[in-house]
Amino acid sequence: MADDLGDEWWETQPAGASSSPEASDGEGGDTAMMQQETAPVRALSKKTEQPKECFLIQPKETNEDATKTRKRKKKKITDVLAKSEPKPGTPEDLQKLMKDYYSSNRSVIELEELTLPDSCFLKANDLTHSLSSYLKEICPKWVKLRKNHSEKKSILMLIICGSAIRALELIRSMTAFRGDSKVMKLFAKHIKIQEQVKLLEKRVVHLGVGTPGRIKELIKQGGLNLNPLKFLVFDWNWRDQKLRRMMDIPEIRKEVFEILEMGVLSLCKTESLKLGLF
Repeated sequence: MADDLGDEWWETQPAGASSSPEASDGEGGDTAMMQQETAPVRALSKKTEQPKECFLIQPKETNEDATKTRKRKKKKITDVLAKSEPKPGTPEDLQKLMKDYYSSNRSVIELEELTLPDSCFLKANDLTHSLSSYLKEICPKWVKLRKNHSEKKSILMLIICGSAIRALELIRSMTAFRGDSKVMKLFAKHIKIQEQVKLLEKRVVHLGVGTPGRIKELIKQGGLNLNPLKFLVFDWNWRDQKLRRMMDIPEIRKEVFEILEMGVLSLCKTESLKLGLF
């Protein structure tokens, strides 16, 4: 009986417990039982990994998703602008843009000097005209005027638009008005400025259609003289794919105002030059 008890006792004793069976009674027995209960816990703390906290991570927005979101927003804005009723430009529109542009670096007196008289403005397009019909209305004596023009490095009528492609469209659409007039493309696309300067020196040109950047450079280099200019027409109401007008684009607007300061404003004040908003 004692032998059987001894065998069972040795099987259940943890390492380091008392070697006497009598230690199971009294205080020694309590100590053995505590060691027996706590030993497995120490083993688990060494070998078993403690549970870790879990966090739910939101999926990141991919570039494709962001692009789709932006495209959707742009489309909505474009839809709103497309549904809005277009309004024709007026001389007051140009005057306001000039005031906003120059107000940052001009005094009140200088701003007043920049104000153009109403007499220098031609009738604006009410959105019912083609370019030819509009030009015929603002310049009914064009044939006589161009026949009397013989000065090189100059033009009688200048049309300023926002891009080379738009300039080509305007040249095609003014066939009924121009007749036998000599027309020159005044933009940078596929045409070097030196070639344009040579053409202006060699031949008499009546009409010029182009972008403000190239026109400004021709004036700066002395290839284009503005003094004989009689009509300056802005392609004011046309809108691009983003529904922006020419003067809505900061770079183009800046170049237009630079041209105005290169002699256009002074010519307008003497009433030798008229401004039109097509």
